[in-house]
Amino acid sequence: MNTFYLASRFPRVGSSFFRDLRQPLRASRTAARNISNTTTRRAQYASPWEAARAEARKKNQTTMYYGLSAGILLLALSYASVPLYKMICQQTGWSGQPVKAHDGSGDPAVRLKPVEDHRRLRITFQGSVSDILPWKFTPQQREVRVLPGETALAFYTATNKSDADIIGVATYSVTPAQVAPYFSKIQCFCFEEQRLNAGETVDMPVFFFIDPEFAKDPNMKGIETITLNYTFFKARYDKNGVLTTIPMGMAAA
Repeated sequence: MNTFYLASRFPRVGSSFFRDLRQPLRASRTAARNISNTTTRRAQYASPWEAARAEARKKNQTTMYYGLSAGILLLALSYASVPLYKMICQQTGWSGQPVKAHDGSGDPAVRLKPVEDHRRLRITFQGSVSDILPWKFTPQQREVRVLPGETALAFYTATNKSDADIIGVATYSVTPAQVAPYFSKIQCFCFEEQRLNAGETVDMPVFFFIDPEFAKDPNMKGIETITLNYTFFKARYDKNGVLTTIPMGMAAA
């Protein structure tokens, strides 16, 4: 209510009273404006924090999705790793693996031309089994001597010494490792299921040759002995029907 109107209606009341009355009114209006400004500032400050939290939640969700995708990809690669590793090693000689002599698109006989003026190479053989595989596995010959481009046939013998049928899988390597790209196998029992019945003994052939290009590579100069080593591991089929080796020191389920 207007204080001048009150003063005119109540002339006996002192003007100082109405001045005192106006002061609380002004104070209340000032306080209301301050509260409004404070609320506005709080809203302004709160809005960026909320936006930051929303952005953080979005980033966390994106990270989670990427993590799940990576996990699924790694799981898929774990099943494909053994075949891929085998293929890469056979084609490149990586990790001391002999190169596959033929892929069905060419005739390996084209490369079977002995280098007559080259010295004969001494090929030695080794065999071993994992600790949990009750087999005896040995080469039938200690060594053979061949020319680059000349084929050679060797045999290993495996015996299952247990009273149960067992599946084994062999891996192989060549040393010195730099010779591996030139060590070509035509027939081999490696990377394939070998099931031996209880007490059974079998002979396993290896048919191979050293690529004639070996004789032209200056990095092969001085190499006279090459060792072919096979190791047998106990194997089983997993729930997806994939043949996998059982790590050393782990018993079969």
